[in-house]
Amino acid sequence: WEFNGSFHQPSAFLMVGIPGLEALHPWISIPFCALYLTALVGNSMILFIIRKTQSLHEPMYYFLCMLALTDLGLALCTLPTTLGLFWFNLRTIGFDACLTQMYFIHILSFFESSVLLAMAFDRFIAISCPLRHPSILTRTTVTKIGLAIVLRGTVSLLPIPFLLKRLTYCGKTELSHSFCFHPDIMNLACADIKVNVFYGMVILLSTVGMDFVFIVLSYVLILKTVVSLATREECLKALNTCVSHICAVLVFFIPMIGLSMTHRFGRNVPPLVNTLVAYTYLIIPPALNPVIYSIKSSHIREALLRALRRKSG
Repeated sequence: WEFNGSFHQPSAFLMVGIPGLEALHPWISIPFCALYLTALVGNSMILFIIRKTQSLHEPMYYFLCMLALTDLGLALCTLPTTLGLFWFNLRTIGFDACLTQMYFIHILSFFESSVLLAMAFDRFIAISCPLRHPSILTRTTVTKIGLAIVLRGTVSLLPIPFLLKRLTYCGKTELSHSFCFHPDIMNLACADIKVNVFYGMVILLSTVGMDFVFIVLSYVLILKTVVSLATREECLKALNTCVSHICAVLVFFIPMIGLSMTHRFGRNVPPLVNTLVAYTYLIIPPALNPVIYSIKSSHIREALLRALRRKSG
C-alpha cells in the first residue's frame, strides 16, 4: 500500500479467473486460446484481404476494416492477463497498469459501438439511395467518420482513470475478472463514488446508448424502405446484405448490456454468471465477427479462396 495522510492507494489488484473452477484453469484455457487465435487470425485475414482486393475498396469494407482493427485491439487488451492467469496463475496487476488496460478496453468498446452505427448508416444509404451511395460515402467521408469515432471515444473516457486515481481504496483489492473494468475497480473504493457512477452512466448512455438507439432507428428506416420494394426477391436481397451486421450488433450489444446491468444492479447475481457474461462480452465478438462476415459475405469468401489458391499454387 502507498500511504499519504488519509489517502490510500493499492500498489496492485488481484484478478480472478472463473470462480469455483480454479483447479480447471489449465483446461479452461484451451477454448480461450482457440477463441483468441480465431480473433487474431480471422481479423488479420479480413484486413489483409480487403487491403489486397481492389474490388473491396468500398465504404462497407472500409468500415469492416475498422471493426476488425477494433476487435484485434480488444483481443490483445485482455489476452495477456487472461492467459497469464489461466496458464501461470499470475493474479496481480499493478494499479496504473490496471487503469491503462481498463481505459483501452472501454475506448475500444466505444469504438466498436460507433463503428457498428456507421455500418448501419452505410446499409441504410445503400438500400434507400443506392445511386447516391458512392457520392455520399466517399473515401474522405469514411476517413472523417473514422477520425470522429476515435476522437469521441478517446476524449469522452479520458477523465475515467483520473476519477479512479483520486479515490481512496481500503481492504479488498480483488477484481471480479481477469481484466480491469471500470465498475469493478470503482466498487473497491471506500470513498464516495457518486461522481464516478454519474459520469460513467452519462457517458455510457450518451455514447453506446445513443449508438444503439440510432442503429435501431436505421433498421426501422431500412425495413420501411425494403417493404416498399416491388418484388419479394428484391426485398430478400436487400435484407440479406444486412444479416452480417445484425449478427455483429446482437453479439456485441447483448453481452455488453448484460455486463453493465450485473455490475450496477446485480449484487445478488452469482459470481460465475457475472464472469461468463464478461468473457462473452470481450472475447466472443472479436472471434465471431470475422467468421460471420466470412460466411455471409460472398465477396470476402471469394477473395479468401483466391488468396488461398495463390498461396497453395
